[in-house]
Amino acid sequence: MSVQFIGFVHYQETSESLEPKGPEVQPDFVRDFARAQEDAGFDRVLIGYASNAGDGFVVAQHAAAHTERLGVLIAHRPGFVAPTVAARKFATLDQFTNGRVSVNIISGSHDMEQRRDGDYLSHDERYERTAEFVDVLKATWTSERPFDHEGQFYRLNDNFSPVKPVQKPHIPIYFSGSSDAAISVGARVADVYMLWAESLAGTRDQILRIKAAAAKYGRADQIRFSLSVRPVLADTEKAAWERAESILARAKALAGANKAPLSSLSRLKQGAPSNVGTIRLLRTAAEGAVVDKRLWTEMVSLPNASGNTTALVGTPDQVAESLLDYYELGVSQFLLRGFEPLSDAVEYGRRLIPIVKQEISGRDADRTVSAAE
Repeated sequence: MSVQFIGFVHYQETSESLEPKGPEVQPDFVRDFARAQEDAGFDRVLIGYASNAGDGFVVAQHAAAHTERLGVLIAHRPGFVAPTVAARKFATLDQFTNGRVSVNIISGSHDMEQRRDGDYLSHDERYERTAEFVDVLKATWTSERPFDHEGQFYRLNDNFSPVKPVQKPHIPIYFSGSSDAAISVGARVADVYMLWAESLAGTRDQILRIKAAAAKYGRADQIRFSLSVRPVLADTEKAAWERAESILARAKALAGANKAPLSSLSRLKQGAPSNVGTIRLLRTAAEGAVVDKRLWTEMVSLPNASGNTTALVGTPDQVAESLLDYYELGVSQFLLRGFEPLSDAVEYGRRLIPIVKQEISGRDADRTVSAAE
């Protein structure tokens, strides 16, 4: 099973522990960050989505224009652009980039986040809409004749787009979500299911849940998995943990002196957040500051932290070993994002990605030999 690496491109350099400076949108930084990750050996970069952020599609265009090989994984939230229009936009960019586009479908997990842009559907209704949205996307990309569609959320007649993506049969669909509603939809429509780094046991549980749901559609062996994690590297294990503590201290300071982090259990008891994936991370954090060999959870509980906040701390060899543990569970793509985004991306390319690729290549070769004997 081959391995791929996903990076991350934002509008400026910032993180939970790094205060943003300058304009909100910095084209030169986007260019330099994308080029650095291409040089580092990343296969594609995620461009995120938020109700208070810029247009990720424009960022993806800019990043792709300044790179030659790097793919762009564009986060897209159904409900604000008609699926036929979105399909033509993505297909057009896929043509201009010679097949470097993929789409991360995010249904939206927080009611308030959705309402900022005028969406008042419930959590489960959003996933129902997502399923229909992706069906129309794929039909627009693949249909060789005009088609009609009449569903719960979308209605259209005589639609046909001669603008087809380079990639066949269609642009890859990435998907995420830990709720039952999310898994029910993602198991049917996703090419790659994106997970946040939980404990090995928690990750195994998620993969089995998703595969069981996908089996209902005959897709258990078709769906692939990515894992999002924040590596913290140093030359020695001691230095890596010192660096992690420094990152945590800076993140706490940025969160504000009057916004002390709540414990994981306290946040769960308060009934927040409603996002099932975040709740799972909080439960992982409640197991301890370090889970398994070196999964560091303390960033999860910060007020300014959300989503992909668990980290692997250690030397490059140690972190590679932990990534390989997830690989053995069935993860074939890793989304690596640092707390010092640009310099960390360069370091991952120099010191981490080559180790993981070499080890996986060796393991796959051994399996091939064993199967032939």
